[in-house]
Amino acid sequence: MQSDTIKRGIQRAPNRCLLYATGISPSDIGKPFIGLASSFSDLVPGHIHMRDLERYIERGIAAAGGVPFIFGVPAVCDGIAMGHAGMHFSLPSREIVADTVEVVARAHSLDGLVLLTNCDKITPGMLMAAARLNIPSIVVTAGPMMTGRYKGRRRSLVRDTFEAVGLAQAGKLGYEEVAALEISACPGAGSCQGLYTANTMACLTETMGMSLEGCGSALAVSSKKRRIAYESGQRIVRLVRENVTPRRILTLNAFKNAIVVDMAMGGSTNTVLHLPAIAAEAGVKIDLELFDKISRATPNIVKLEPAGDYYMEDLEYAGGVPAVLSALKGKLEPSPTVSGKNITDIAKNAKILDAEVIRVKNPYSKEGGIAILFGNLAPHGAVVKQSAVSDKARKFTGRARVFESEELAMKAVSEKRVKKGDVVVIRYEGPKGGPGMREMLSVTAAIVGQGLSESVALITDGRFSGGTRGPCIGHVSPEAAEGGHIAIVREGDTVVIDIPSRKIDVRLTDADIKVRMATWKAPQPKFKYGYLSRYSKLVTSASTGAILK
Repeated sequence: MQSDTIKRGIQRAPNRCLLYATGISPSDIGKPFIGLASSFSDLVPGHIHMRDLERYIERGIAAAGGVPFIFGVPAVCDGIAMGHAGMHFSLPSREIVADTVEVVARAHSLDGLVLLTNCDKITPGMLMAAARLNIPSIVVTAGPMMTGRYKGRRRSLVRDTFEAVGLAQAGKLGYEEVAALEISACPGAGSCQGLYTANTMACLTETMGMSLEGCGSALAVSSKKRRIAYESGQRIVRLVRENVTPRRILTLNAFKNAIVVDMAMGGSTNTVLHLPAIAAEAGVKIDLELFDKISRATPNIVKLEPAGDYYMEDLEYAGGVPAVLSALKGKLEPSPTVSGKNITDIAKNAKILDAEVIRVKNPYSKEGGIAILFGNLAPHGAVVKQSAVSDKARKFTGRARVFESEELAMKAVSEKRVKKGDVVVIRYEGPKGGPGMREMLSVTAAIVGQGLSESVALITDGRFSGGTRGPCIGHVSPEAAEGGHIAIVREGDTVVIDIPSRKIDVRLTDADIKVRMATWKAPQPKFKYGYLSRYSKLVTSASTGAILK
Protein backbone atom coordinates (compact mmCIF):
# COMPACT_ATOMS: atom_id res chain seq x y z
CA MET A 1 0.00 0.00 0.00
CA GLN A 2 1.05 3.59 -0.59
CA SER A 3 0.74 4.24 3.14
CA ASP A 4 3.45 1.66 3.89
CA THR A 5 5.83 4.53 3.17
CA ILE A 6 4.89 6.12 6.52
CA LYS A 7 4.08 3.06 8.64
CA ARG A 8 6.32 0.07 7.82
CA GLY A 9 9.80 -0.76 9.14
CA ILE A 10 11.92 0.18 12.14
CA GLN A 11 12.82 3.55 10.60
CA ARG A 12 9.17 4.54 10.71
CA ALA A 13 8.85 4.23 14.50
CA PRO A 14 8.64 8.06 14.87
CA ASN A 15 6.00 8.21 12.11
CA ARG A 16 3.94 5.49 13.79
CA CYS A 17 4.33 7.28 17.11
CA LEU A 18 2.67 10.37 15.66
CA LEU A 19 -0.03 8.28 13.99
CA TYR A 20 -0.81 6.66 17.34
CA ALA A 21 -1.09 10.16 18.78
CA THR A 22 -4.11 10.67 16.52
CA GLY A 23 -5.87 7.85 18.38
CA ILE A 24 -5.53 4.94 15.96
CA SER A 25 -4.55 1.52 17.26
CA PRO A 26 -1.68 -0.81 16.29
CA SER A 27 -4.32 -3.05 14.69
CA ASP A 28 -5.09 -0.22 12.23
CA ILE A 29 -1.55 -0.05 10.85
CA GLY A 30 -2.13 -2.85 8.36
CA LYS A 31 -5.33 -1.29 6.98
CA PRO A 32 -5.69 1.13 4.02
CA PHE A 33 -5.38 4.77 5.05
CA ILE A 34 -8.21 6.72 3.44
CA GLY A 35 -8.22 10.50 3.32
CA LEU A 36 -11.62 12.17 3.56
CA ALA A 37 -11.15 15.57 1.95
CA SER A 38 -14.06 17.55 3.36
CA SER A 39 -14.99 21.03 2.22
CA PHE A 40 -17.33 21.54 5.20
CA SER A 41 -17.94 25.22 5.95
CA ASP A 42 -20.38 27.23 8.03
CA LEU A 43 -20.18 29.91 5.32
CA VAL A 44 -21.45 27.92 2.33
CA PRO A 45 -25.08 26.68 2.31
CA GLY A 46 -24.13 23.81 0.02
CA HIS A 47 -21.61 22.60 2.61
CA ILE A 48 -23.15 23.28 6.03
CA HIS A 49 -24.51 19.72 6.34
CA MET A 50 -21.25 17.96 5.52
CA ARG A 51 -20.45 17.13 9.15
CA ASP A 52 -23.35 14.66 8.96
CA LEU A 53 -22.14 13.18 5.65
CA GLU A 54 -18.60 12.89 7.04
CA ARG A 55 -19.94 10.56 9.74
CA TYR A 56 -21.56 8.26 7.19
CA ILE A 57 -18.48 8.20 4.98
CA GLU A 58 -16.29 7.41 8.00
CA ARG A 59 -18.62 4.60 9.02
CA GLY A 60 -18.48 3.15 5.52
CA ILE A 61 -14.68 3.28 5.40
CA ALA A 62 -14.37 1.64 8.81
CA ALA A 63 -16.98 -1.04 7.99
CA ALA A 64 -15.00 -2.00 4.89
CA GLY A 65 -11.73 -2.29 6.80
CA GLY A 66 -10.12 1.09 6.16
CA VAL A 67 -8.94 3.86 8.46
CA PRO A 68 -10.55 7.27 7.77
CA PHE A 69 -8.67 10.55 8.19
CA ILE A 70 -10.62 13.79 7.68
CA PHE A 71 -8.81 16.88 6.45
CA GLY A 72 -10.18 20.26 5.43
CA VAL A 73 -10.43 21.89 2.01
CA PRO A 74 -11.46 25.55 1.49
CA ALA A 75 -14.82 26.43 -0.04
CA VAL A 76 -16.11 29.65 -1.59
CA CYS A 77 -19.84 30.36 -2.04
CA ASP A 78 -20.18 32.02 -5.43
CA GLY A 79 -23.54 33.52 -4.51
CA ILE A 80 -22.13 35.29 -1.44
CA ALA A 81 -18.98 36.31 -3.35
CA MET A 82 -21.05 37.62 -6.28
CA GLY A 83 -21.16 41.26 -7.32
CA HIS A 84 -18.10 42.54 -5.45
CA ALA A 85 -14.34 42.03 -5.20
CA GLY A 86 -14.81 38.64 -3.54
CA MET A 87 -15.68 37.07 -6.89
CA HIS A 88 -12.08 37.59 -8.04
CA PHE A 89 -11.19 34.68 -5.76
CA SER A 90 -13.81 32.15 -6.85
CA LEU A 91 -12.28 30.60 -9.98
CA PRO A 92 -8.72 30.86 -8.59
CA SER A 93 -9.90 28.89 -5.54
CA ARG A 94 -10.29 25.87 -7.84
CA GLU A 95 -6.51 25.61 -8.10
CA ILE A 96 -6.11 26.00 -4.33
CA VAL A 97 -8.56 23.14 -3.76
CA ALA A 98 -6.65 20.88 -6.16
CA ASP A 99 -3.29 21.83 -4.63
CA THR A 100 -4.55 21.35 -1.06
CA VAL A 101 -5.74 17.82 -1.74
CA GLU A 102 -2.51 17.00 -3.55
CA VAL A 103 -0.33 18.36 -0.72
CA VAL A 104 -2.11 16.46 2.05
CA ALA A 105 -2.43 13.19 0.12
CA ARG A 106 1.20 13.14 -0.98
CA ALA A 107 2.66 14.35 2.31
CA HIS A 108 0.87 11.57 4.21
CA SER A 109 1.08 8.82 1.57
CA LEU A 110 -2.65 8.15 1.61
CA ASP A 111 -3.92 5.02 -0.10
CA GLY A 112 -7.20 6.48 -1.32
CA LEU A 113 -9.48 9.50 -1.16
CA VAL A 114 -13.14 10.26 -0.63
CA LEU A 115 -13.74 13.77 -1.91
CA LEU A 116 -16.70 15.42 -0.17
CA THR A 117 -17.69 18.47 -2.18
CA ASN A 118 -20.66 20.34 -3.61
CA CYS A 119 -20.32 23.90 -4.86
CA ASP A 120 -19.06 25.55 -7.96
CA LYS A 121 -15.25 25.45 -7.97
CA ILE A 122 -14.72 22.87 -5.24
CA THR A 123 -16.01 19.92 -7.27
CA PRO A 124 -13.78 20.54 -10.33
CA GLY A 125 -10.86 21.29 -8.01
CA MET A 126 -11.37 17.95 -6.26
CA LEU A 127 -11.57 16.13 -9.62
CA MET A 128 -8.41 17.86 -10.83
CA ALA A 129 -6.63 16.63 -7.70
CA ALA A 130 -7.92 13.08 -8.18
CA ALA A 131 -6.69 12.99 -11.77
CA ARG A 132 -3.35 14.54 -10.83
CA LEU A 133 -2.67 12.20 -7.90
CA ASN A 134 -4.09 9.13 -9.67
CA ILE A 135 -4.69 7.23 -6.44
CA PRO A 136 -8.06 5.49 -5.93
CA SER A 137 -10.67 8.20 -5.39
CA ILE A 138 -14.43 8.60 -5.20
CA VAL A 139 -16.45 11.82 -5.14
CA VAL A 140 -19.48 12.48 -2.93
CA THR A 141 -21.35 15.62 -3.96
CA ALA A 142 -23.42 16.81 -1.01
CA GLY A 143 -26.65 17.41 -2.93
CA PRO A 144 -29.01 20.16 -4.08
CA MET A 145 -31.18 22.36 -1.87
CA MET A 146 -34.95 22.07 -1.81
CA THR A 147 -36.91 24.97 -3.23
CA GLY A 148 -38.31 27.60 -0.92
CA ARG A 149 -41.97 28.51 -0.65
CA TYR A 150 -43.66 31.90 -0.64
CA LYS A 151 -47.24 32.88 -1.52
CA GLY A 152 -48.04 29.38 -2.71
CA ARG A 153 -45.18 29.18 -5.21
CA ARG A 154 -41.84 27.41 -5.24
CA ARG A 155 -38.95 29.85 -4.93
CA SER A 156 -35.23 29.75 -5.68
CA LEU A 157 -32.09 31.84 -5.32
CA VAL A 158 -31.63 33.27 -8.81
CA ARG A 159 -35.12 33.99 -10.03
CA ASP A 160 -36.44 35.18 -6.69
CA THR A 161 -33.52 37.14 -5.25
CA PHE A 162 -30.96 38.08 -7.93
CA GLU A 163 -33.64 38.92 -10.50
CA ALA A 164 -35.76 40.53 -7.78
CA VAL A 165 -33.12 43.28 -7.57
CA GLY A 166 -33.82 44.29 -11.17
CA LEU A 167 -37.58 44.09 -10.59
CA ALA A 168 -37.23 46.39 -7.59
CA GLN A 169 -35.09 48.82 -9.58
CA ALA A 170 -37.75 48.86 -12.28
CA GLY A 171 -40.43 49.65 -9.69
CA LYS A 172 -42.16 46.30 -10.23
CA LEU A 173 -41.45 44.90 -6.79
CA GLY A 174 -41.52 46.56 -3.37
CA TYR A 175 -38.61 46.29 -0.97
CA GLU A 176 -40.82 44.54 1.62
CA GLU A 177 -41.52 41.88 -0.98
CA VAL A 178 -37.79 41.54 -1.70
CA ALA A 179 -37.17 41.08 2.03
CA ALA A 180 -39.84 38.34 2.17
CA LEU A 181 -38.29 36.56 -0.81
CA GLU A 182 -34.73 36.72 0.48
CA ILE A 183 -35.67 34.99 3.71
CA SER A 184 -37.75 32.24 2.08
CA ALA A 185 -36.08 31.40 -1.26
CA CYS A 186 -33.26 29.29 0.22
CA PRO A 187 -34.75 27.18 3.03
CA GLY A 188 -31.64 25.27 4.13
CA ALA A 189 -28.68 23.09 3.25
CA GLY A 190 -27.65 22.23 -0.28
CA SER A 191 -26.38 23.65 -3.54
CA CYS A 192 -28.69 26.20 -5.21
CA GLN A 193 -31.83 24.65 -6.64
CA GLY A 194 -31.44 25.04 -10.40
CA LEU A 195 -29.00 23.64 -12.94
CA TYR A 196 -26.29 26.11 -12.07
CA THR A 197 -22.59 25.22 -11.92
CA ALA A 198 -22.63 23.19 -8.68
CA ASN A 199 -25.46 20.89 -9.72
CA THR A 200 -24.23 20.65 -13.30
CA MET A 201 -20.82 19.50 -12.09
CA ALA A 202 -22.43 17.03 -9.67
CA CYS A 203 -24.39 15.47 -12.54
CA LEU A 204 -21.33 15.36 -14.79
CA THR A 205 -19.19 13.85 -12.02
CA GLU A 206 -21.67 10.98 -11.84
CA THR A 207 -21.72 10.73 -15.65
CA MET A 208 -17.92 10.53 -15.80
CA GLY A 209 -18.05 7.64 -13.35
CA MET A 210 -16.41 9.30 -10.35
CA SER A 211 -19.52 9.18 -8.11
CA LEU A 212 -21.86 6.34 -7.27
CA GLU A 213 -25.08 5.96 -9.21
CA GLY A 214 -27.71 8.49 -8.14
CA CYS A 215 -25.31 10.79 -6.31
CA GLY A 216 -25.62 13.79 -8.65
CA SER A 217 -29.23 14.68 -7.86
CA ALA A 218 -29.81 13.02 -4.47
CA LEU A 219 -31.09 15.83 -2.29
CA ALA A 220 -28.93 17.33 0.45
CA VAL A 221 -31.51 16.63 3.16
CA SER A 222 -32.31 13.06 2.12
CA SER A 223 -31.47 9.76 3.75
CA LYS A 224 -30.58 8.62 0.23
CA LYS A 225 -27.65 11.02 0.30
CA ARG A 226 -26.54 9.55 3.64
CA ARG A 227 -26.69 6.05 2.19
CA ILE A 228 -24.64 7.12 -0.82
CA ALA A 229 -22.09 8.66 1.55
CA TYR A 230 -21.87 5.41 3.54
CA GLU A 231 -21.63 3.26 0.40
CA SER A 232 -18.94 5.56 -1.02
CA GLY A 233 -16.92 5.03 2.15
CA GLN A 234 -17.23 1.28 1.70
CA ARG A 235 -16.48 1.43 -1.99
CA ILE A 236 -13.23 3.39 -1.70
CA VAL A 237 -11.64 0.57 0.31
CA ARG A 238 -12.52 -1.85 -2.49
CA LEU A 239 -11.10 0.55 -5.08
CA VAL A 240 -7.84 0.70 -3.12
CA ARG A 241 -7.59 -3.08 -2.85
CA GLU A 242 -8.25 -3.41 -6.61
CA ASN A 243 -6.07 -0.39 -7.47
CA VAL A 244 -8.78 1.28 -9.56
CA THR A 245 -7.35 4.74 -10.19
CA PRO A 246 -9.02 7.88 -11.61
CA ARG A 247 -7.18 7.82 -14.92
CA ARG A 248 -8.70 4.42 -15.64
CA ILE A 249 -12.10 6.11 -15.33
CA LEU A 250 -11.44 9.65 -16.62
CA THR A 251 -10.83 8.64 -20.23
CA LEU A 252 -11.73 10.51 -23.41
CA ASN A 253 -14.99 8.53 -23.52
CA ALA A 254 -15.87 9.71 -20.00
CA PHE A 255 -15.40 13.35 -21.00
CA LYS A 256 -17.38 12.89 -24.22
CA ASN A 257 -20.23 11.35 -22.21
CA ALA A 258 -20.09 14.26 -19.77
CA ILE A 259 -20.40 16.76 -22.63
CA VAL A 260 -23.34 14.81 -24.10
CA VAL A 261 -25.19 14.94 -20.76
CA ASP A 262 -24.20 18.59 -20.29
CA MET A 263 -25.70 19.52 -23.66
CA ALA A 264 -28.80 17.41 -23.15
CA MET A 265 -29.49 19.03 -19.78
CA GLY A 266 -28.53 22.59 -20.72
CA GLY A 267 -25.89 22.83 -18.02
CA SER A 268 -23.82 25.77 -16.84
CA THR A 269 -21.39 27.41 -19.25
CA ASN A 270 -18.72 27.01 -16.57
CA THR A 271 -18.34 23.37 -17.59
CA VAL A 272 -16.48 24.66 -20.65
CA LEU A 273 -13.82 25.83 -18.19
CA HIS A 274 -13.87 22.89 -15.80
CA LEU A 275 -14.01 19.83 -18.04
CA PRO A 276 -10.90 20.83 -20.05
CA ALA A 277 -9.06 21.59 -16.80
CA ILE A 278 -9.92 18.17 -15.34
CA ALA A 279 -9.06 16.50 -18.65
CA ALA A 280 -5.66 18.22 -18.73
CA GLU A 281 -4.83 16.71 -15.31
CA ALA A 282 -5.92 13.29 -16.59
CA GLY A 283 -3.73 13.59 -19.68
CA VAL A 284 -6.73 13.92 -22.02
CA LYS A 285 -7.16 16.80 -24.48
CA ILE A 286 -10.58 18.26 -25.20
CA ASP A 287 -11.25 21.59 -26.90
CA LEU A 288 -14.09 24.03 -27.54
CA GLU A 289 -14.80 22.55 -30.95
CA LEU A 290 -15.68 19.22 -29.31
CA PHE A 291 -18.29 20.94 -27.13
CA ASP A 292 -19.92 22.53 -30.16
CA LYS A 293 -19.74 19.36 -32.26
CA ILE A 294 -21.50 17.35 -29.56
CA SER A 295 -24.01 20.16 -28.93
CA ARG A 296 -25.10 20.18 -32.58
CA ALA A 297 -25.83 16.44 -32.40
CA THR A 298 -27.48 16.32 -28.95
CA PRO A 299 -31.08 17.36 -28.28
CA ASN A 300 -31.88 19.48 -25.23
CA ILE A 301 -34.19 17.16 -23.27
CA VAL A 302 -34.09 18.75 -19.79
CA LYS A 303 -34.82 22.38 -18.90
CA LEU A 304 -34.27 23.23 -15.28
CA GLU A 305 -34.06 26.73 -13.91
CA PRO A 306 -32.75 29.18 -15.15
CA ALA A 307 -33.65 27.95 -18.65
CA GLY A 308 -36.94 26.36 -17.55
CA ASP A 309 -39.31 26.07 -14.62
CA TYR A 310 -38.21 22.74 -13.16
CA TYR A 311 -35.67 22.29 -10.36
CA MET A 312 -33.13 19.71 -9.23
CA GLU A 313 -35.74 18.10 -6.97
CA ASP A 314 -37.85 17.47 -10.07
CA LEU A 315 -34.91 15.83 -11.82
CA GLU A 316 -34.32 13.64 -8.76
CA TYR A 317 -37.93 12.48 -8.72
CA ALA A 318 -37.79 11.88 -12.49
CA GLY A 319 -34.99 9.34 -12.02
CA GLY A 320 -31.93 11.56 -11.72
CA VAL A 321 -28.80 11.23 -13.84
CA PRO A 322 -29.38 7.51 -14.57
CA ALA A 323 -32.70 8.41 -16.20
CA VAL A 324 -31.00 11.08 -18.32
CA LEU A 325 -28.39 8.49 -19.31
CA SER A 326 -31.21 6.13 -20.27
CA ALA A 327 -32.63 8.76 -22.61
CA LEU A 328 -29.20 9.21 -24.20
CA LYS A 329 -27.98 5.61 -24.27
CA GLY A 330 -27.56 5.62 -28.04
CA LYS A 331 -25.12 8.54 -27.78
CA LEU A 332 -22.94 7.28 -24.91
CA GLU A 333 -19.53 5.62 -25.19
CA PRO A 334 -18.58 2.67 -22.95
CA SER A 335 -16.85 3.97 -19.84
CA PRO A 336 -16.09 2.38 -16.41
CA THR A 337 -17.28 3.89 -13.14
CA VAL A 338 -16.26 3.72 -9.47
CA SER A 339 -19.26 1.46 -8.85
CA GLY A 340 -17.74 -1.27 -11.01
CA LYS A 341 -20.54 -0.92 -13.56
CA ASN A 342 -20.08 0.49 -17.05
CA ILE A 343 -21.96 3.71 -17.73
CA THR A 344 -23.74 2.05 -20.68
CA ASP A 345 -25.11 -0.66 -18.35
CA ILE A 346 -26.36 1.99 -15.92
CA ALA A 347 -28.10 3.73 -18.83
CA LYS A 348 -29.61 0.47 -20.05
CA ASN A 349 -31.13 -0.41 -16.68
CA ALA A 350 -32.40 3.03 -15.63
CA LYS A 351 -35.98 4.25 -16.05
CA ILE A 352 -37.45 7.67 -16.74
CA LEU A 353 -40.09 8.34 -14.09
CA ASP A 354 -41.38 11.67 -15.43
CA ALA A 355 -41.47 12.20 -19.19
CA GLU A 356 -42.22 15.91 -18.79
CA VAL A 357 -39.01 16.60 -16.87
CA ILE A 358 -36.90 14.37 -19.14
CA ARG A 359 -38.39 14.82 -22.58
CA VAL A 360 -37.22 12.12 -24.96
CA LYS A 361 -39.99 12.21 -27.56
CA ASN A 362 -40.44 15.97 -27.71
CA PRO A 363 -37.12 17.63 -26.84
CA TYR A 364 -37.00 21.35 -26.18
CA SER A 365 -34.64 21.78 -29.12
CA LYS A 366 -32.66 19.70 -31.59
CA GLU A 367 -29.38 21.11 -30.29
CA GLY A 368 -27.76 21.06 -26.87
CA GLY A 369 -27.71 23.73 -24.21
CA ILE A 370 -24.35 25.37 -24.99
CA ALA A 371 -23.05 26.91 -28.21
CA ILE A 372 -19.50 28.02 -29.04
CA LEU A 373 -19.24 31.21 -31.09
CA PHE A 374 -16.30 32.46 -33.16
CA GLY A 375 -15.64 35.66 -35.06
CA ASN A 376 -13.45 38.75 -35.05
CA LEU A 377 -14.57 39.48 -31.47
CA ALA A 378 -13.62 35.99 -30.31
CA PRO A 379 -11.07 34.34 -32.61
CA HIS A 380 -10.43 31.61 -30.02
CA GLY A 381 -14.08 31.22 -29.10
CA ALA A 382 -16.85 32.44 -26.78
CA VAL A 383 -19.58 30.57 -24.91
CA VAL A 384 -23.34 31.04 -24.63
CA LYS A 385 -26.02 29.01 -22.85
CA GLN A 386 -28.31 28.91 -25.87
CA SER A 387 -30.98 26.88 -24.05
CA ALA A 388 -31.59 29.97 -21.88
CA VAL A 389 -31.89 32.36 -24.87
CA SER A 390 -35.32 33.00 -26.41
CA ASP A 391 -35.83 32.46 -30.13
CA LYS A 392 -36.24 36.22 -30.58
CA ALA A 393 -32.78 36.96 -29.20
CA ARG A 394 -30.75 34.26 -30.94
CA LYS A 395 -29.83 36.76 -33.62
CA PHE A 396 -28.99 40.15 -32.17
CA THR A 397 -27.46 43.29 -33.64
CA GLY A 398 -26.91 46.28 -31.41
CA ARG A 399 -24.75 49.20 -30.39
CA ALA A 400 -21.86 48.61 -28.02
CA ARG A 401 -21.98 50.05 -24.53
CA VAL A 402 -18.45 49.58 -23.23
CA PHE A 403 -17.51 49.15 -19.56
CA GLU A 404 -14.08 48.45 -18.12
CA SER A 405 -15.43 46.48 -15.14
CA GLU A 406 -18.49 44.70 -13.79
CA GLU A 407 -19.11 47.46 -11.24
CA LEU A 408 -19.34 50.17 -13.92
CA ALA A 409 -21.76 48.06 -15.94
CA MET A 410 -23.90 47.32 -12.89
CA LYS A 411 -24.05 51.03 -12.06
CA ALA A 412 -25.26 51.83 -15.58
CA VAL A 413 -27.91 49.10 -15.48
CA SER A 414 -29.09 50.18 -12.01
CA GLU A 415 -29.38 53.78 -13.20
CA LYS A 416 -31.36 52.59 -16.26
CA ARG A 417 -28.76 53.94 -18.69
CA VAL A 418 -28.81 50.64 -20.60
CA LYS A 419 -31.59 50.69 -23.21
CA LYS A 420 -33.21 48.35 -25.71
CA GLY A 421 -30.85 47.54 -28.57
CA ASP A 422 -27.70 47.88 -26.47
CA VAL A 423 -24.92 45.31 -26.33
CA VAL A 424 -23.25 45.65 -22.93
CA VAL A 425 -19.52 44.95 -23.31
CA ILE A 426 -17.72 44.20 -20.03
CA ARG A 427 -13.98 43.70 -20.46
CA TYR A 428 -10.79 43.26 -18.44
CA GLU A 429 -12.66 40.64 -16.41
CA GLY A 430 -10.97 37.57 -17.93
CA PRO A 431 -8.79 35.00 -16.14
CA LYS A 432 -5.72 37.25 -16.32
CA GLY A 433 -7.28 40.71 -16.49
CA GLY A 434 -9.92 40.23 -13.80
CA PRO A 435 -8.06 38.48 -12.45
CA GLY A 436 -10.15 35.42 -11.76
CA MET A 437 -12.82 35.75 -14.45
CA ARG A 438 -15.67 37.01 -12.30
CA GLU A 439 -19.24 35.86 -12.86
CA MET A 440 -21.69 38.54 -14.01
CA LEU A 441 -24.90 37.17 -12.53
CA SER A 442 -25.71 40.39 -10.70
CA VAL A 443 -25.64 42.34 -13.98
CA THR A 444 -27.50 39.77 -16.07
CA ALA A 445 -30.13 39.21 -13.37
CA ALA A 446 -30.71 42.97 -13.11
CA ILE A 447 -31.17 43.15 -16.89
CA VAL A 448 -33.71 40.31 -16.74
CA GLY A 449 -35.48 41.90 -13.78
CA GLN A 450 -35.87 45.14 -15.72
CA GLY A 451 -37.58 43.25 -18.55
CA LEU A 452 -34.70 43.61 -21.02
CA SER A 453 -33.69 39.95 -21.40
CA GLU A 454 -34.70 39.84 -25.07
CA SER A 455 -33.73 43.39 -26.04
CA VAL A 456 -30.28 43.78 -24.45
CA ALA A 457 -27.28 41.52 -25.05
CA LEU A 458 -24.14 41.22 -22.96
CA ILE A 459 -20.67 40.05 -23.92
CA THR A 460 -17.64 39.70 -21.67
CA ASP A 461 -14.24 38.10 -21.32
CA GLY A 462 -15.45 37.20 -17.83
CA ARG A 463 -18.00 34.48 -17.26
CA PHE A 464 -21.55 33.87 -16.16
CA SER A 465 -23.13 31.92 -13.38
CA GLY A 466 -25.12 28.88 -14.41
CA GLY A 467 -28.08 30.99 -13.34
CA THR A 468 -27.77 33.45 -16.23
CA ARG A 469 -30.39 33.64 -18.99
CA GLY A 470 -30.74 35.77 -22.10
CA PRO A 471 -28.26 36.56 -24.94
CA CYS A 472 -25.20 36.65 -22.69
CA ILE A 473 -21.91 35.60 -24.26
CA GLY A 474 -18.94 34.95 -21.99
CA HIS A 475 -15.41 33.53 -22.08
CA VAL A 476 -14.53 35.82 -25.02
CA SER A 477 -11.03 34.70 -26.02
CA PRO A 478 -8.41 36.05 -26.25
CA GLU A 479 -9.36 38.28 -23.33
CA ALA A 480 -8.85 42.05 -23.30
CA ALA A 481 -5.82 41.92 -20.99
CA GLU A 482 -4.02 39.72 -23.53
CA GLY A 483 -4.80 42.02 -26.44
CA GLY A 484 -7.97 40.31 -27.60
CA HIS A 485 -10.15 42.29 -29.99
CA ILE A 486 -12.72 42.93 -27.25
CA ALA A 487 -10.13 45.42 -25.93
CA ILE A 488 -10.55 47.78 -28.91
CA VAL A 489 -14.37 47.86 -29.12
CA ARG A 490 -15.61 51.44 -28.76
CA GLU A 491 -18.86 52.97 -27.58
CA GLY A 492 -21.38 52.89 -30.43
CA ASP A 493 -19.69 50.15 -32.50
CA THR A 494 -22.11 47.66 -34.03
CA VAL A 495 -21.93 44.16 -32.57
CA VAL A 496 -23.52 41.22 -34.39
CA ILE A 497 -24.43 38.02 -32.53
CA ASP A 498 -25.71 35.04 -34.53
CA ILE A 499 -26.07 31.99 -32.30
CA PRO A 500 -27.50 29.64 -34.99
CA SER A 501 -24.51 30.44 -37.22
CA ARG A 502 -22.09 30.42 -34.23
CA LYS A 503 -20.81 33.92 -35.04
CA ILE A 504 -19.90 36.96 -32.95
CA ASP A 505 -18.42 40.00 -34.66
CA VAL A 506 -17.89 43.71 -34.35
CA ARG A 507 -18.47 45.56 -37.63
CA LEU A 508 -14.89 46.60 -38.24
CA THR A 509 -12.61 45.78 -41.14
CA ASP A 510 -9.30 44.01 -40.59
CA ALA A 511 -7.64 47.35 -41.32
CA ASP A 512 -9.76 49.10 -38.66
CA ILE A 513 -8.82 46.46 -36.10
CA LYS A 514 -5.13 46.74 -36.99
CA VAL A 515 -5.17 50.54 -36.55
CA ARG A 516 -6.91 50.33 -33.18
CA MET A 517 -4.65 47.53 -31.93
CA ALA A 518 -1.57 49.63 -32.78
CA THR A 519 -2.53 52.13 -30.07
CA TRP A 520 -3.68 49.59 -27.46
CA LYS A 521 -1.61 49.24 -24.31
CA ALA A 522 -1.76 46.39 -21.82
CA PRO A 523 -3.25 47.47 -18.49
CA GLN A 524 -1.39 47.43 -15.20
CA PRO A 525 -2.20 44.42 -12.98
CA LYS A 526 -5.06 45.12 -10.57
CA PHE A 527 -3.42 43.15 -7.77
CA LYS A 528 0.20 43.88 -6.96
CA TYR A 529 0.66 41.27 -4.19
CA GLY A 530 -0.90 38.12 -2.77
CA TYR A 531 -2.41 35.07 -4.43
CA LEU A 532 -4.20 36.93 -7.23
CA SER A 533 -0.98 38.65 -8.25
CA ARG A 534 0.67 35.25 -8.70
CA TYR A 535 -2.45 33.78 -10.30
CA SER A 536 -2.66 36.48 -12.97
CA LYS A 537 0.91 35.74 -14.04
CA LEU A 538 0.33 31.98 -14.42
CA VAL A 539 -3.26 31.59 -15.65
CA THR A 540 -3.98 30.68 -19.28
CA SER A 541 -6.89 31.54 -21.56
CA ALA A 542 -10.50 30.63 -20.87
CA SER A 543 -10.42 28.71 -24.15
CA THR A 544 -8.03 26.21 -22.54
CA GLY A 545 -9.87 25.95 -19.22
CA ALA A 546 -8.05 28.80 -17.42
CA ILE A 547 -5.49 26.33 -16.10
CA LEU A 548 -2.21 27.46 -14.54
CA LYS A 549 1.09 27.08 -16.36
